[in-house]
Amino acid sequence: MSTATSQVKYTASRAADSKPLEYVARAGFVGYGIIHLLFAWIAFQVAFRGSGQESDQSGALKTLAGNGAGKVLLVLIAVGMIGLAIWQAFEAVIGESGPRNKTAVAERVVSGVRAILYLWLAFYAFKILNGANASMAQNQQSKSATIMAHSGGRWLVGFVGLVVLGVGVGIFVYGLKKKFLRHLNTQQMAASVRKSTTRLGMLGYMAKGVAYAIAGVLVVTAAVTFNPDKARGLDAALKTLAGHPWGVWLLALIGLGIAAFGIYCFAQARYRKV
Repeated sequence: MSTATSQVKYTASRAADSKPLEYVARAGFVGYGIIHLLFAWIAFQVAFRGSGQESDQSGALKTLAGNGAGKVLLVLIAVGMIGLAIWQAFEAVIGESGPRNKTAVAERVVSGVRAILYLWLAFYAFKILNGANASMAQNQQSKSATIMAHSGGRWLVGFVGLVVLGVGVGIFVYGLKKKFLRHLNTQQMAASVRKSTTRLGMLGYMAKGVAYAIAGVLVVTAAVTFNPDKARGLDAALKTLAGHPWGVWLLALIGLGIAAFGIYCFAQARYRKV
């Protein structure tokens, strides 16, 4: 390893070992949990009331912006998302402690992706606070339409759909195999807390995996049928389910799982290795 690279990692490690950053990151998990609880509530509204609300994270953020107290909470969530993003960026640069194997490299890549996701959520939160009509679903649909209008664009959109499908399957397996437990200080948990946290994590990750897998299938379908309306991410996935009698109950189960993930995030705020 070069001296310059070593110095960068040393500096990043020193910066990451910061109590204020840890507190902000832990608060960020609380905010992330609130987003998912609101997301779950919207999913239930779409399933049983035919709500036209955007059934994704941006819809959850818009729900908060409906009143003064919600806007204050939205600011705090945005700050927490930035804290999570900075923490995950450090994880991507220096990695977690332990063996430097292929799994560790994969974890650093995932940390980098999470950092982008958290920054993205913070960006949308600030856009909503400024009164902008920030919509993840419309943004995804518009970009898909623009890409598909170019030669080879449909292939690119189809490839993105396959990636999203793969991510969904990966998240599902991640929850099913309880891989999330290695990131928690389980030795600090009482037996009952560990049991409930494990169940919440499994249900949450598996539900999110199913939602992303359906979204990926719809993006691929959008590319094949040249229909950008289907390339609206989670919003299209959940509303497609709501359009079928059997899908309503699957959507309700997914909503229950997303709510479980929101509660699991509160456990992460306390027990996550930061």
